[in-house]
Amino acid sequence: MNELSALIDRAREWAADDPDADTREELDALIVAAEAGYDDAVHQLQDRFRGMLEFGTAGLRGALGAGPNRMNRAVVIRAAAGLAHYLTDALNDAGEKPSATVVIGFDARHGSRQFALDTAAVMTAAGHRAHVMPRLLPTPVLAYATRAMNADAGVMVTASHNPPQDNGYKVYLGGRVVTGDGQGAQIVSPFDAEIAERISQVHAVADVPRAAEGWETIGADLVFQYVAATSALVGAPQGDGTRGDIKIVLTPLHGVGGDAVETVLSSAGFGNVHTVPQQAQPDPDFPTVDFPNPEEPGAIDLALALAQEESADLVIANDPDADRCAVATVIDGQWTMLHGDVVGSLLGERIAARGKHSAGAVLANSIVSSQQLGRIAQRHGLRHAHTLTGFKWIAREPGLVFGYEEALGYCVAPDLVRDKDGVSAAVLIADYVADLKAQGRTLADAIDDLARAYGVHLTRQVSGRFDDLSKIPALMTRLLAEPPATLAGSPVIHTDDMNEGFQGLPPTNGLHLATESGARVIIRPSGTEPKIKAYLEVVEEPSEDVAAARSRAESAMDALVTDVREALGLA
Repeated sequence: MNELSALIDRAREWAADDPDADTREELDALIVAAEAGYDDAVHQLQDRFRGMLEFGTAGLRGALGAGPNRMNRAVVIRAAAGLAHYLTDALNDAGEKPSATVVIGFDARHGSRQFALDTAAVMTAAGHRAHVMPRLLPTPVLAYATRAMNADAGVMVTASHNPPQDNGYKVYLGGRVVTGDGQGAQIVSPFDAEIAERISQVHAVADVPRAAEGWETIGADLVFQYVAATSALVGAPQGDGTRGDIKIVLTPLHGVGGDAVETVLSSAGFGNVHTVPQQAQPDPDFPTVDFPNPEEPGAIDLALALAQEESADLVIANDPDADRCAVATVIDGQWTMLHGDVVGSLLGERIAARGKHSAGAVLANSIVSSQQLGRIAQRHGLRHAHTLTGFKWIAREPGLVFGYEEALGYCVAPDLVRDKDGVSAAVLIADYVADLKAQGRTLADAIDDLARAYGVHLTRQVSGRFDDLSKIPALMTRLLAEPPATLAGSPVIHTDDMNEGFQGLPPTNGLHLATESGARVIIRPSGTEPKIKAYLEVVEEPSEDVAAARSRAESAMDALVTDVREALGLA
């Protein structure tokens, strides 16, 4: 039997076990085309059957379609069965009753609701208690429910800010399975490997019992609790009407966060909110943007145009599952989206300055985020911690009172949500703007305050997207073997292979470079996209002449970007 015949036999076997008529039909059509000699169909089958979609600390994430290397019902049912088996074993090992409480949420992406129901059917048949969200809701609401219901696991069906052809499956553990600081947070190693091992033991969907009923729909009361708790983060509205005075433009980017953010803002007293009409309703095709990520060029152009038209004070943009929050304000007369590090420092300063923190209170951010948060923590007598990239690590930091990562993720209320939460971040930044406006000041003034107190910390990202995924490890291997000797005209004085551990952190695939001038570069592959990313930072020490310091930092950054792009082969 030749390789093509073996591939077609595998495809037929998979199709016969596929519970979904649409993906069966899709696979059958590819098989017919491959047998007829169409190269594209053969290549499609080879890609779809080059392995099972990998389950890791980000759960599952990939393109929708038929076959084991795609997101589809067959893959999701296997994943749910593996998770159900893991929960049973974990509770048995702990001497607990092996009936887990599992909460399940879903966004508006293609297939999300069906994947959630399939998960509920598998969990129920396995003897667990499945609770499904009542409707399309943001990821932070699912993360909140996992803790509020003391659930042993939470599942959120979402691909966050990925392109429209993708979907994903995010897993949280808590309740009796994970306690302490990691309770209700996303999975980390070794949980991912233990779940993946049980997924690999599922040989066919037909072998997985699925209940036709028996799971519960979570009541609206839980959503109201989340709204109330989140709006209360800024206290009750005052009679002076300060919050109502600021005009906010909001875009959920066709995602599921619009209603939640509007409701929380309204409950907190922010009644002057204008949602971008073209992007207000959930739409899995994201028709007005190339990528539904606020960081992508053009994604918030409609919001900025509306802000200009309305003479708004603030623009808030959430990604489609609303776990991220972008902020734009007027700087030097132009509407400008703030870098995630800038918003992270603003929120960090705001929270640190409140005082009343318990002993051991911590501000934390990922190692690729700005070093400014460390200076903020030191000034306010708090501890600072840096973590590996991802909120699964930030959320586990003992004593956490605020955490962020530069990719627009902020955890402002870890007691409520042990993950990034774009809804709570939105209400805190709106409150900040309202207080500043009452003083005749703006976010631009607050950013200058940070520069005077802590120096100008300018960060930027350089990234390259690869169609051929094999080029990413090859590029990392080359960079680790032959790192640049100079960057932006300054000698590289520290070269650290992060695979061997770095500054007390566990090993991770990355390269850290530091120059004599104080610039820093970290290069690593993305964990969720086919990209390699470089995180750049230059620092100018505190000065009353903020404009001059910022100009020097910009010049240094331009030179650094040029050299890093050349090192990555992107010049």
